[in-house]
Amino acid sequence: MAAVKELIRIDDRTLCFGDYELAEKAKLSDFPFEGDMYKVKTYKDITKLERNGMFVYESVPGTSVFGLTQDKDNIEFTVEGPEDAQITVEMEADTEYEIFLDGASTGRVRTNLGGKLSFNAELENSAAVHVQIKKC
Repeated sequence: MAAVKELIRIDDRTLCFGDYELAEKAKLSDFPFEGDMYKVKTYKDITKLERNGMFVYESVPGTSVFGLTQDKDNIEFTVEGPEDAQITVEMEADTEYEIFLDGASTGRVRTNLGGKLSFNAELENSAAVHVQIKKC
């Protein structure tokens, strides 16, 4: 895989976004997908996605995300980047989720009262990691 040069796109009815290769911040607003409007901000230091003005995803440093699907209980995507990243996603507040990286459980985590769930992904040498987060 490679960085998403269009900043955000639809691929096989899923979202792909983020270009960690950019030296300067770039953003794209008002991207329509399944009745919602998305906004992406991305470059080497951070990638952030919002849906209808609400937080969805953030990584530090920047990453590229492929195949993002989400419902009220689960989120799934593949992420890649040039180095390990801290990833934060918005889920249901004060709820327990199990995180899987490349199919292996990393354990259960409870979201805070704002619904944010954070974890680290080892992305050395632009390796792609498949992420699944499932409500317990």
